Amino acid sequence: MSTKSAISTEIKEVDVSKTARDEQASDGTLHQSGLGPPQRRHFFSPLDPTWAEAVHRDAETVQYTPEEERRVRRKIDNRVLPLVIISFLFNQFDRTNVGNAHVIDAFNDNYEITTNQKWTLALSIFYVGYCTLEMPANVLQRHIGANRFFFISLTFWGLSSLSFTYAKGYAALLVLRVLMGIGEAGYYAGVIYYMSFWYTRSEMALRITLGMTGTVPGALGGLLAFGLVRAHTSELAGWQFLFLIEAIPTLIMGTCDLLFLPAFPFTASFLTQREKAIAQARLNCDHKPQSHGGMTGWQGFKAVISDPNAWLFMTIYASFNVGVATISYFLPTLIRDLGFSSINAQGLTVAPYVVGWFMVFIQSWHSDRTRDRGYHIMFSAALSCIGYIILATSVQKSVGAAYFALFLVVGGNFSLFPLVMSWATNTFSPTSKRGVGTAFIVSISNCISIASPQVYFDSEDNFRKGHAIAAGCLFLSLLAAFTARTRLNALNKRNKRILQEMAQSDEKRVEDESVEIWDNDPRYVFLA
Repeated sequence: MSTKSAISTEIKEVDVSKTARDEQASDGTLHQSGLGPPQRRHFFSPLDPTWAEAVHRDAETVQYTPEEERRVRRKIDNRVLPLVIISFLFNQFDRTNVGNAHVIDAFNDNYEITTNQKWTLALSIFYVGYCTLEMPANVLQRHIGANRFFFISLTFWGLSSLSFTYAKGYAALLVLRVLMGIGEAGYYAGVIYYMSFWYTRSEMALRITLGMTGTVPGALGGLLAFGLVRAHTSELAGWQFLFLIEAIPTLIMGTCDLLFLPAFPFTASFLTQREKAIAQARLNCDHKPQSHGGMTGWQGFKAVISDPNAWLFMTIYASFNVGVATISYFLPTLIRDLGFSSINAQGLTVAPYVVGWFMVFIQSWHSDRTRDRGYHIMFSAALSCIGYIILATSVQKSVGAAYFALFLVVGGNFSLFPLVMSWATNTFSPTSKRGVGTAFIVSISNCISIASPQVYFDSEDNFRKGHAIAAGCLFLSLLAAFTARTRLNALNKRNKRILQEMAQSDEKRVEDESVEIWDNDPRYVFLA
């Protein structure tokens, strides 16, 4: 072969190789194609960041259609959301089961709950372990992955719940409530943090509603209690079945999360390499979440506590959580005190939760559609506040008015969860700050929740003072939401002005488009 012919052949091979690489780049598989499956050394070791880096690099070059994006999002909805929904369902059964069991005399006799003060102390002590471990748990989740963290969490609180079935005495009740709090620490904030790796900011509120609303467990818990309290065997009473129904499926669900829930999108076996790149690329257009690197947990904590937005969100959450922490446990008691029997009171808890679910869904859907958080939060807080005012003024005068007010309270309170937490995840950046920030809000707010059950101290007066205190807290939540919305709008205007001034002065900035935009960067746009 002549030298000229050999050179021509080499040029053709180079062209073919370059064409193949270009096709792989646009297909989103160039950097993933040569990698083996993600490896771990042991259960608590972090995932190899090589895969995460490969997916991020492929996401920068992948080309896809809107239909492909919708198809990927649908696959994520079909795999991730069902596991999150079912796991959270069992998480919230604790809130309804303890409240439903409290209206049964046999439960109170078994655990020696003789006064309202002993009952509220048992409720409050749950938050001791919960608050202490909230932020460390979130750091652990990012280190080992969501599936392993959720497995640990569900297994721990499932075993604690199972112990309720056979334990006796007030001291045992207090110990088990602390253990339940330790098991659930980090779970709620962890799920929200986890979902931010899958969904854009304008998709979060609706997904949090579908996956994490307390109204569905509340309704199902009431139905289960209505039926199960009638069950009796030679070994178990009806109230014991309530805790078995929570514990056994929870333990099973923890194993399902370990086996079927992806730790991060780059480990998702149900997505092809191209689909992983598309899943990451669509988020890169929004907030560029990073599973590795960035701030350490301590750096993220310092960034959060120095951010006024974090304290505003904490105030919003802590204020309305006073209502949630009380209504979740006291709803059967409040209905019973209207003159209904214990069994009928459990059945009558279903309707407020069902109506509340529709309100939560509509609020979240409309919030995502309009890309507004502040006004929706103010509306829900106002609705719940009105409900508490009616309870405080009319509970002794009209059974119908009081029962109607419970619909407003449940719908208003529980619609605030997805709205506030999606707003927080929309505001904090980078990812490491977002994880610590959501944990900070939940942790500090639940420290206040230690005292929340204590506001219902006036059982002899139908808890009217407690309702009035809750109404005041909801009004404070409304004011904090108004302040946060005003502040974020002002920051958006300031950032826009800075960018315009930079463009007019022809100032150049060297920017790495593959890196997350921090929330103190003028390019960052806040949802308000």
